[in-house]
Amino acid sequence: MATYAIGDVQGCYSELRALLEKIGFDESRDRLWFVGDLVNRGPGSLETLRFVKRLGERAVTVLGNHDLHLIALAFGYGRRRGDDTLDAVLEAGDCAELVAWLRTLPLLHVDEGHVMVHAGLLPQWSVERAQGLARDVEEELRGPRHRAFLEHMYGSQPEEWREDLAGIDRLRVVVNAMTRMRFCTPQGRMEFRAKGDSSAAPAGHLPWFEVPGRASAGATIVCGHWSALGLKLLPNLIALDAGCVWGGALTAIRLEDRAIAQVPCGQGGSDAPGGK
Repeated sequence: MATYAIGDVQGCYSELRALLEKIGFDESRDRLWFVGDLVNRGPGSLETLRFVKRLGERAVTVLGNHDLHLIALAFGYGRRRGDDTLDAVLEAGDCAELVAWLRTLPLLHVDEGHVMVHAGLLPQWSVERAQGLARDVEEELRGPRHRAFLEHMYGSQPEEWREDLAGIDRLRVVVNAMTRMRFCTPQGRMEFRAKGDSSAAPAGHLPWFEVPGRASAGATIVCGHWSALGLKLLPNLIALDAGCVWGGALTAIRLEDRAIAQVPCGQGGSDAPGGK
């Protein structure tokens, strides 16, 4: 049995199937970890959702910002963007079923020293603390107050974690850190405008994984979200968004030995949009 972690698919379904063929994925014994952003920008979001949902327990998926965007749109919150490619999902006969399934997915997954999250963890959070905070969000998203949560989910304030935060402010910081963050200060103040590579940090900020004394540094974080960073492997970091939807590659890593497999954009036959 092997466990393969896969970078942001973002609707690149043809590339996903080509990648699974390349690694020899055996649905009867292997497991897949998806780092979030199954959907949007690419042409095959609907097919991707149906496929991953069908895998059941053979796949573990954490929510990314684009997945949350789809959920919000399905409930009438947020606003459609010009580069969204979600119409096929929103108009599908099984849209409600797919969105209901997405609402059950976690923000964070921990297994034997690996911690999967879409974007990152604030430097103050240990893995155990992050698990508890992720559960708070998951309970809101799955529970009877999910509409109120989705209505107020968007926004970049507060910019940093405080223990005295409560209500939607507390939940929003958790969502933003785990699904949107790239750079933060050593004190954990997030900055969401900069989207370049790790050398493009705004003044006073660092890539979240380079903050000295980060409380989660003892675990290996498996993440995506940061296409400009590309594939980056450190002893305690596996960053897998190699920008397939932007003309890069869809990447898989076998967690047991860090063997890498990649499929270039277009190899699967899709016409992924370019640009950033």
